[in-house]
Amino acid sequence: MAWLLVIIAGFLETGFAVCLKLSEGFTRLWPTIGFALFAIGSFGLLTTGLKSLDVGPAYAVWTGIGAAGTAIYGMVWLGDLVSVLKILSIVFVLIGVVGLQLSGSSH
Repeated sequence: MAWLLVIIAGFLETGFAVCLKLSEGFTRLWPTIGFALFAIGSFGLLTTGLKSLDVGPAYAVWTGIGAAGTAIYGMVWLGDLVSVLKILSIVFVLIGVVGLQLSGSSH
């Protein structure tokens, strides 16, 4: 259950990062509200998950999902540059997250 919370928190991290971009420096109301809601949800779920998980692997999963999700969202919907190196880097981030998780979490 704790891992599910961390995974959902990672997707919410993607949401708050995208809303942060769309808020244009907190000058647009709805993206700013979205940022706040996604951030509160993300940090809340991460905090709950960390009660029973090792911090290193859990944090890596949270940030890995957030980073990869944000990069993919940007490429698909915000017109960010798409390149082989960027896609390969996202794959390496995800491989690193899985590797860290497999390397010794006891939960």
